[in-house]
Amino acid sequence: MAEVTSALVKQLREKTNAGMMDCKRALEEAGADLEQAETLLRQKGIAGASKKASRSAKEGVVASYIHLQGKVGVLVEINCETDFVAKNEIFREFVKDITLHIAAANPTYVSRDQVPADVIEAEKAIFRVQVEGKPANIVEKIVDGKIDKFFSTICLLEQGFIKNPDVTIKDFLNSKISELGENMLIRRFTRYMVGEELPGDAAE
Repeated sequence: MAEVTSALVKQLREKTNAGMMDCKRALEEAGADLEQAETLLRQKGIAGASKKASRSAKEGVVASYIHLQGKVGVLVEINCETDFVAKNEIFREFVKDITLHIAAANPTYVSRDQVPADVIEAEKAIFRVQVEGKPANIVEKIVDGKIDKFFSTICLLEQGFIKNPDVTIKDFLNSKISELGENMLIRRFTRYMVGEELPGDAAE
């Protein structure tokens, strides 16, 4: 059976907009056959969110959450297509869950495409040192795997949801897109923690 690589999972995610774990499971079930895996996702209705992903999401809410008696604060903007959905209880509960998650999990970016190239290269350099001495043909494969793990710790959409770590935030978002029938987007967030170090603090 062909190997289900992270690159193959990423390719299927880009084609279907399905969650990472859904893509991985579909590829494993399909024996790493990309087209068959895509068909499986569509049969299960998981890939349906991709049809909505191109639709404009200009409504939504800016929500806040204060945690630990004022020690942690979160501000997040989550968009949808209509004001009707923005007022929907399911949408509001989703927004609340996302603010809770950001407070607890402390992501740095919404998605991996927001991570600066120099940050990625710096991490890769560290990982390459960690795997020195291993055969050259598997070094980059190991490094790619470590980078995927790195993204899963700093990127909101790739983190495991605090209420169900087996489900990524991307999976959770897609489930709500399917449930509400509208495109939704976690656009941006800010997280503050009392006493955290800020750029320039060390120089003072």
